Formats: sequence, structure tokens, C-alpha cells
Amino acid sequence: MEYVPRERVRLLTSVLSVVSLAVVFAAAGGRIPSSSVPAAPAWVIETIPLVNAVLSAAAIGTITLGWRAIRRDDIERHRVAMVASFGLFVAFLALYLYRLTVTGGPQPFPGPDSVYQFVYLPLLAIHIFLAIVCIPLLYYVLLLALSRPIAELPETGHARVGRVAATLWLLSFSLGIVVFVLLHVVY
Repeated sequence: MEYVPRERVRLLTSVLSVVSLAVVFAAAGGRIPSSSVPAAPAWVIETIPLVNAVLSAAAIGTITLGWRAIRRDDIERHRVAMVASFGLFVAFLALYLYRLTVTGGPQPFPGPDSVYQFVYLPLLAIHIFLAIVCIPLLYYVLLLALSRPIAELPETGHARVGRVAATLWLLSFSLGIVVFVLLHVVY
């Protein structure tokens, strides 16, 4: 069943990517006023990083399940796993953006300057880069899947782009967990 017009996949991918990234950069840059979102108790705000680490770990699991399912030609299981992965990503992003908006931006690194400069910043930079690159790839494969019957997907870039997207997504989620551990567990 076609949910998205085929000829609009690239346009929708571009529009959704630009809007999504603009919102993320606005929140990270403290450009969204905290008054624009409902207030929450401090313990909720403090719990969001842990919840997001759990969501990231769950997404790593569902992406892996989806990858294995498609390699076994289990299309339905692949679809369910990848839709679940996208849902976990949306939940992660909503919580992350909420926290950024409420707190006015990213939190400072509490550890030593040498770890900050030579470990934390490089890991964070790679994590952010991969997350940015993933956004249009994820929208593209999702919109391809929504715009065509399953039988036609092999004729598109869905599998090729999906492999790249899944690989980068796994790396980004994994590095996000490492960043969480450095910010909230080690220091």
C-alpha cells in the first residue's frame, strides 16, 4: 500500500531532514525558550539521560534484529524491528530535545580537561556527525518503504541505503551510550 507518493520521496526526505536538524540545532544552541515546553520536576529532567541510554540500547537491539531478519528474508520481522527502531529514535529525540530546551543547552563535561579534549570531544563529534548523516538516510529508506509495495523495494535504493543507514545508526547509538557513561557514570 502506498502511503507516500513515489515522486515526493526525495522532496519529503529533504524537507523532513532540514526541519528535524533545524529543531535539533535550535535546541542545542539554546534558541528555543524553556517557556515553550511544559515544566517537569527536576528528577524527571535528571532521569532523561538514563532513559535515553536505555532507549539507545533498545534501538541497537531492534536494529540488529531487523538486520538479521532481512538477511533471512523475513520481511515482516524486519519491518516490525525497523519501525520499532524508528519509534525508539523518535522517543529518544523527543526526550533529548525536551531536556536541551529545559536546561538551555548541552551540559558541560564534568571530568578532567585532558579526557574532555582527547576522549570526550572526539567521541561526541563523531556521534553528532553520524547522527546528522543518519537523519536523511533514515527518512529516505522509511519513505521508500512507505511509497511502494514490498515487492518493488528491491528495485529501489532501500536495501543499499538501508545498510549504510543501519551501520551508521548503530555506531551513533553506541557512541551515544559511551558519551552518557562519560557524562553520568564515570564523572
